[in-house]
Amino acid sequence: MTAWSGLRAYAVLYLLFLYAPILLLPVFAFNDSSVIAFPLSGFTGRWFATMLEDDQLLLALRNSLVVSGSTAVIATVLGALAARGATRYRVPFKGGLVGMIMLPMVLPNIIIAMSILVVLLMTGIHLSLWTIVVGHVLICIPFSTAILSTAFNSLDRSLEEAARDLGETPASAFRLITLPLVMPGIVSSMLMCFTISLDEFVIAYFLGGTNTPLAAYIYGQFRFPAKVPAMLALGSILVLLSVMLIGVAEYLRRRGLARIGGAGAGGIR
Repeated sequence: MTAWSGLRAYAVLYLLFLYAPILLLPVFAFNDSSVIAFPLSGFTGRWFATMLEDDQLLLALRNSLVVSGSTAVIATVLGALAARGATRYRVPFKGGLVGMIMLPMVLPNIIIAMSILVVLLMTGIHLSLWTIVVGHVLICIPFSTAILSTAFNSLDRSLEEAARDLGETPASAFRLITLPLVMPGIVSSMLMCFTISLDEFVIAYFLGGTNTPLAAYIYGQFRFPAKVPAMLALGSILVLLSVMLIGVAEYLRRRGLARIGGAGAGGIR
């Protein structure tokens, strides 16, 4: 076996190990039996109907949409400010500050959740959906900053300088020139942050209090065997939604980079 054949076999085995469990979700979601085992009993869609009839699930879904939508907007705004400052201005200790912003990417979520919980308990702040938003914003800002730093770095600075030479203020030049060019990156950041927040469990479980988001609700339902098939149906939908959102985010990110490159080349000419 050649080195290339061995590498290809390793890649196939790795992908199977990574995605085979995910592919089993829709298989059992359409299984006619409530027992999660082979052989399959038959094909049915009743678990999806059962899922839609669960009022508590719909409430948890609403909570997650509120949390994820708020997280996406706030994290993207803060990430845009951080990316703009990191790519356009000379700030003392900029490297260290950027490192602190990116630190939540490498910290375990359970450490972040416990730290925020201790602070909230010390200050007497009651746990709610908004305390979950605080935790999710913290872990989403690094991703937003990374995406938007690439967008700002790819933008030709001469475009902003030309706008200022023509009489625009820094604020109007940013609004009229910079913002439209980096808008695909902003949308990509929002979709990425929304997906991360929607799928995150540990922080939501620690900081939600009596307000149950979707991830915590799913975890609780697995204690009841009769509820498992409906949760597998929900998991299948979430996997599909996550893949679609990440795919759109990546498409917009690449489109934004290509657009910025084209605009920059036009400005140079």
